[in-house]
Amino acid sequence: MRQTCLYCRTPRYGQQECKMDLQAYRNVDGVWVNKTFHDDILRSAINYKPHPGDIFVASYPKCGTTWTQFLVLSILNRGETPKTVVDFMLASPFLELMGTEAAEKMVRPGPIKTHLPFHKVHFSSEAKYIYATRNPYDVCVSFYYQVVGFTPKCVEDVSFGRFHELFISGRLNFGDYFDHLLSWYEHRDLPNILCFTYEDMKKDTTSWTLKVADFLGEQYGSELRKDPALLHKVVSASSKENVNQISSGVRALLQNFSSFPPEKAIKSLEVQGKFAAELPEMHEQKPFFRKGVVGDWKNHFTPDQIEKTKAWISEKTRGSDVMQLWKNCDLP
Repeated sequence: MRQTCLYCRTPRYGQQECKMDLQAYRNVDGVWVNKTFHDDILRSAINYKPHPGDIFVASYPKCGTTWTQFLVLSILNRGETPKTVVDFMLASPFLELMGTEAAEKMVRPGPIKTHLPFHKVHFSSEAKYIYATRNPYDVCVSFYYQVVGFTPKCVEDVSFGRFHELFISGRLNFGDYFDHLLSWYEHRDLPNILCFTYEDMKKDTTSWTLKVADFLGEQYGSELRKDPALLHKVVSASSKENVNQISSGVRALLQNFSSFPPEKAIKSLEVQGKFAAELPEMHEQKPFFRKGVVGDWKNHFTPDQIEKTKAWISEKTRGSDVMQLWKNCDLP
């Protein structure tokens, strides 16, 4: 019997298995995404022109984006962060998921989340960009668990080995890891871009909180240095527990947009809600901020996967010193 899979939107017959990739991802104006992202909303994100003073938290997926959003919100609001998932999404909208309407309506100052590569944003010298990155091995593992949690059970092969093939092929949300990283890394010395690694932030959260505060505005860093209690409050507000509490709600909301209060709704969420309502049952989901550790890749990669990854890294980073970011992280 011929059916259409609500996940990959392609015909299948009988018990024919859907694939983790193939038709699940598509290229929209040069950006690889799956069906979670609506074409028109994504295009509006690509075409968004920043307001003077806009703050962007940019990254490839699973590089510490949500943690950085919380940190920025905490700095800007003296240790206070949104108490509900709705307030979090409105205070720090995900541009590619929620579109320009959310960015236009947000209360400023606040961070706008984007996973777009540098060449797909309307870069403005009057905006500020915080770019978070993470070593490719741990990104692969963290991204794997996120993708599995958003993959319907009609997809049977959700093994790490299958995902690893996708990861090094660049055929998944927001494309190739190194294409994305290098697009921003090449501009790291611009005065309105701050780049840091997840590993450095994890190792010395307090010092990097001060660096982010200084970048946002001299007054923020100065206030935190004068008030150790406030600095502690700001750092604590972006803890793993707080991030997970809100992030788990984000995931639930993505699957049930109808729960978004009507008085706070935006058009893009109505579009997403119609799609989410049709989705089939998903595989088991892990906490959004699953472990938050450095080096978890060692528990997942086989020797063969390590060799394939090393070859991929060598090819993608030829002529760049970008891997020096992780020279002290005991990578293969």
